[in-house]
Amino acid sequence: MKEKKNRKISSVLYAVFIFFVRIFYPKFQIVGKEILSEEPMIIVGNHSQMHGPIASELYFPKNTYIWCAGQMMNFKEVPSYAYSDFWSQKSWFSRPYYKLLSYLIAPFSVMIFNNARTIPVRRDLRIVSTFRTSMAHLANGDHVIIFPEHDQKHNNIVYDFEDHFIDLARMYYKKSGCEVSFVPLYIAPNLRKMYLGKPIKFDSTLPIEEERGRIRDYLMNEITEMARSLPRHKVYPYRNIPKRLYPYNKTEEVK
Repeated sequence: MKEKKNRKISSVLYAVFIFFVRIFYPKFQIVGKEILSEEPMIIVGNHSQMHGPIASELYFPKNTYIWCAGQMMNFKEVPSYAYSDFWSQKSWFSRPYYKLLSYLIAPFSVMIFNNARTIPVRRDLRIVSTFRTSMAHLANGDHVIIFPEHDQKHNNIVYDFEDHFIDLARMYYKKSGCEVSFVPLYIAPNLRKMYLGKPIKFDSTLPIEEERGRIRDYLMNEITEMARSLPRHKVYPYRNIPKRLYPYNKTEEVK
């Protein structure tokens, strides 16, 4: 009974939180939304720090579910994960502030990520649960959003993508007989827009090792090309570095 009551309180607090976020958080436009079909799709984008998950939760259709670090849903794990993943590369004199902040956000993080449309991701044996939950959503006709960047720079637009999330397509094919499509997503906070690109379909006839490389490379390249085709703007990188170090999507335009 107590647990049920706590969940209800958490749900109410989340609704209040989202209400205020919608007021103060920038409005993002989804460009290319017509690409999303009635069939389930896997949307893969640049993380853009916290803008990726937040903008996706606010502005993508309600049948879209987002992969999220499981540590952000556990009170004891939030501080170390948040500091390491978000703020460890901030200026040395500001790090004590961010260290404190990582503890202060813990209760809010647990409340938010446990009530949002999230799928917890763990990098151990619990990853099985991540795939199982994702499979259930795809089978229900839902879309799944994944931000697979990790801490190795690829170019000025994206960091390298991990590729084992592509196994989700193989599992879905084995269960449904359908080859799911991956949709590249470029998030540009400075432009207040999210761009959906041309999908690439999983090919069940190819070895999974080959498919991982083929689809990963296509997604990184397509996101890069989408970004570089846009007006000059600052890119929000995967790492939360000082803003003065944010790269541009392309060199200075000729006037």
